[in-house]
Amino acid sequence: MSPPFDARDLARLREEDEVEIKTTAGVEGLTHRAIIWVAVDQQDRVLIRSYRGPGARWFREITANPEARVHVQGHALTVRAMPATDPDRVAACSDGLRRKYAGHASMPGMLRQHLETTLELGPR
Repeated sequence: MSPPFDARDLARLREEDEVEIKTTAGVEGLTHRAIIWVAVDQQDRVLIRSYRGPGARWFREITANPEARVHVQGHALTVRAMPATDPDRVAACSDGLRRKYAGHASMPGMLRQHLETTLELGPR
């Protein structure tokens, strides 16, 4: 993984409820934007998960081409995604989502389904 995100970017990612991720499809380079949730764990790992599972367009695109852009609080971060399906990072993502999105109607689903879609983002 790349060097960690800087403190300002981590703070933005911790504070913002929803961020926009911009992924690229195929050799044509067509881009797609989606709104996602993000959790930053105690080790400053930036973790995301697909609510709709592996069939979600943004997830298919980022797993095929792991470079993407995350737009948060007026800043665009160039990121690289990597699978984070080991028990430690899956649990860290779930814990972060549970804390950050407590009370949100969609949060319980994020903790029970599609755990295999957990990804870690690193800066590019």
